[in-house]
Amino acid sequence: MYAAISEAAAQALLAGAYADGCASFDTAPHYGNGRSEQRFGVFLAGVPRATVTVSTKVGRLLTPDAVRSPRNFGVYVDVLPNLQHFNYSAAGVRRSIEDSLARLGLDYIDIAYVHDCSVMTHGERAPQVLRQVLAEALPELERIKREGLIRHLGVAVSHWQTCVEILREADLDCLLLAGRYTLLDQSALSELLPLCAARGVRVALGGPFNSGILATGVAGAQQPVRFNYEPAPGELVARAAAIEKVCERHGVPLRAAALQFPLAQAAIELVLVGVKSIAHWKDALAMMCHPIPEGFWQALRRERLIPDNAPTPRAPETIA
Repeated sequence: MYAAISEAAAQALLAGAYADGCASFDTAPHYGNGRSEQRFGVFLAGVPRATVTVSTKVGRLLTPDAVRSPRNFGVYVDVLPNLQHFNYSAAGVRRSIEDSLARLGLDYIDIAYVHDCSVMTHGERAPQVLRQVLAEALPELERIKREGLIRHLGVAVSHWQTCVEILREADLDCLLLAGRYTLLDQSALSELLPLCAARGVRVALGGPFNSGILATGVAGAQQPVRFNYEPAPGELVARAAAIEKVCERHGVPLRAAALQFPLAQAAIELVLVGVKSIAHWKDALAMMCHPIPEGFWQALRRERLIPDNAPTPRAPETIA
């Protein structure tokens, strides 16, 4: 996102993360117009299949078009020469899986998510999209699952209400929820996450940094910080600044708190982190393991920066 990454740098990053024990990798046709899946395919060809869990997504089809395709697409830079088309039909879902298997060089995919099927992507067309997801996309994924081409199915969105609507009508194995249970946004806490726990739906939390603001902080920022890939509104900047001050008082890096907070929630089993370099990956590993005292979380509650009912990680035990 926002800057090109060379093939060599991408492969070094994937190999380094794998060597450090990373076993779950998430991609999608949307990411780089297929470039992400293509690069994963190169990496996956060199590792034992059983040692990795690979998730990708359906809902967009790619059509080669070197003439009309953009060099950059949204937040993605130096994308492949493909045009994207939304397609949540049964036929579109099947073709998407077949295309992803080819780009990834795999004979099955561990998790297939229906991607971006909410109002945040489709606006006033969202109800129509949701009906097609329930009537065609999810039933087709069930059929593909029975055929052994995927192992698990779910939905990947950043709108928790859409997840609730779908769970009222369908059975899912898992969800990828982007940015709705973080240090800044706990909107999924009261309804969606308890529902997932009750139904046995596993949740992967994407966007733990809310696209930047919880990674960089706001103190001394030289340019507008991002929240949900857009300039952060003033109230969230102020809230992030208050959290940052608590971090400073307790000697806790903001990134460490942001990465560890979601995993205290019982329904969340995985936090997905986007990194651009080995250095970023090593930093994420260090932040995930950084000791955080109980007093830090208590201070956040006391200052009403996280809800009283939000579970928090246990402080590491000390041995006298």
